[in-house]
Amino acid sequence: MTARDRTAELLEQLTWHWEAQLRPRLDGLGDEEYLWEPVPGCWSVRPEGTSTAPLALGTGPFRLDYAREDLDPAPVTTIAWRLGHVVVAVLADRNARYFGGPPVSGRTYPYDGHAVDALAALDDAYARWVAGVAALGAEDLGAACREPGFEDQSMAALVLHVHREVIHHGAEISLLRDLWVHGLR
Repeated sequence: MTARDRTAELLEQLTWHWEAQLRPRLDGLGDEEYLWEPVPGCWSVRPEGTSTAPLALGTGPFRLDYAREDLDPAPVTTIAWRLGHVVVAVLADRNARYFGGPPVSGRTYPYDGHAVDALAALDDAYARWVAGVAALGAEDLGAACREPGFEDQSMAALVLHVHREVIHHGAEISLLRDLWVHGLR
């Protein structure tokens, strides 16, 4: 198998899911559903100064609910929170580190209070990630990824991890959309 074949296989894991499942499921997402809190105490993206979470990350008019430590039980998160997490922590941070994307930090990111803006940010982060992965050759895939805490892992292992994260959170978002559309709100 050639390096290009390996790169294509890695990409197909995410691009198939994105094109066949996740991205079509996000069409028509409106602000009310984007910010819908299915249970009390949800974490979300909120107007500045309204968070009750231990931390409120970001700059601008909206902030992401957050905590430094894992909470037990973990809070349920809204579509807005999940999209913010995928855009910033899963894709944009890695795009900055590996593929020439602009520097990004969850502490200073201007989180989106509107679905249309969050989806545009998601599309941009996804496109940069896919283009970056597509350019990886065999040597790149086998090299240590430099990921904080996982420096000895290969770039291929990081690519698989990022794809699992997008698929995982995409499934959660899809379930929230199912609950919304079936009136469980």
